[in-house]
Amino acid sequence: MRRVVLAFALALAAVPARAEPMAVVASFSLLADIVRTIGGERVAVHALVGPDRDAHVYQPTPADSRTVAQARVVTINGLGFEGWIERLIKASGTRAEVVVATTGIATRAMTDGHGHAHRKGADPHVWHDPRRMAVYAKNLAEGLATADPAGAETYRANAAAFGERARALDAWAEAAFAKVPAAKRKVITGHDAFGYLAERYGLTLRSPRGVSTDSEPSAKGIAALIRQIRGEKIRAIFIENIADRRLVDQLAREAGAVVGGRLYSDALSGPEGPAASYETLFRTNVTLLTSAMLQN
Repeated sequence: MRRVVLAFALALAAVPARAEPMAVVASFSLLADIVRTIGGERVAVHALVGPDRDAHVYQPTPADSRTVAQARVVTINGLGFEGWIERLIKASGTRAEVVVATTGIATRAMTDGHGHAHRKGADPHVWHDPRRMAVYAKNLAEGLATADPAGAETYRANAAAFGERARALDAWAEAAFAKVPAAKRKVITGHDAFGYLAERYGLTLRSPRGVSTDSEPSAKGIAALIRQIRGEKIRAIFIENIADRRLVDQLAREAGAVVGGRLYSDALSGPEGPAASYETLFRTNVTLLTSAMLQN
């Protein structure tokens, strides 16, 4: 009996202990979802800015600093989307690998919400073009592989699979928007987060705010937008999951338009919502937009 117990103990000792998942911090919910998709069971991902929350205006907490300090990898969108993240990383003293997901991605210029470029810098909302997200995923895979070389093959394979799904999403969206006459591809959104979507699929999207939700529209700008809505007979105006809807309601009321639903611009929904992952976020937005445009 002792020999059996000893043999069993030796057999257990010979089995390598399962490594703890690598601690990865993502700046916001959408990015966290893609990191989980690429990392699988090899990563434990913490999003600093959770679902339905606005990363543009987020204020980091002491707990965030501790979380970043303990991470092996910190992933960020970049392009100024999280204006607070570099200060947080520096203050935390972390030695984590910092991965910028937008590295090398072709960008569009920031605009004022009326389609006019008005300041230096690039629009950070690249996730609204699935083709660009194939590069985004590859950047994340390479960052994870640098911190965890043993998982490199897994990360790269998962990123390649994500890229294939992103290209399929793009083809689906292209076909969906092709059913909408060009003259009807016009929608108003809460802030100018959908420029890449507009650029890719030939849409005209206007908003009272620029690319950041912390920009305040002028009375003159709002009046001009109301005139444009009336003049171009734009009937669908959308609220966003991260923003106060009062300004959008005002526009709809004064311009005689209809609030067409809730778009997911910069954050996922909660797990029970319609946009709990990047891929469902994109499908939800395209479905809402095309439906509203076809009804105009």
